[in-house]
Amino acid sequence: MNEGEHRLEAWRALLLAHSAAVRAIESDVARNGTIPLTWYDVLLEVRSGGDQGLRMQEVAERVVLSRTRVSRLVDEMARSGLVTKRPDPTDKRVTWATITEAGRAAIHATAPAYMAGIWEHFSRHLTDDESTTIAEALFRVAHAQQELRLG
Repeated sequence: MNEGEHRLEAWRALLLAHSAAVRAIESDVARNGTIPLTWYDVLLEVRSGGDQGLRMQEVAERVVLSRTRVSRLVDEMARSGLVTKRPDPTDKRVTWATITEAGRAAIHATAPAYMAGIWEHFSRHLTDDESTTIAEALFRVAHAQQELRLG
């Protein structure tokens, strides 16, 4: 295999591993958690915004879903009491999402299934050195893409 073929194989392996692992983790979380995996991922991001929460645009940028899908999910989660949505008092174009105590409880209840799924369907297949190398390489790609969007 030449260099270009190796790089294409790396891309293909990433897509296949991601798809297979996420499907398996989704299944585990559906059986053993209290909320769907997509809700869990959104709640983790919203929680990272602290007491202020995150702008909906920030939530959409942080999760691997379309903006429309994120908006619908957050609306569903708000109806379920896991997040609150509020308009920005200084910029009417901005809506904030903030996690509620019920949302924190849902994260806490779902975390064991999520973490076990990550171990079972991803981490246990890698050595510590491989995990470090993969994380460094993929974060380098993610940061480069972020700089391109911002730059």
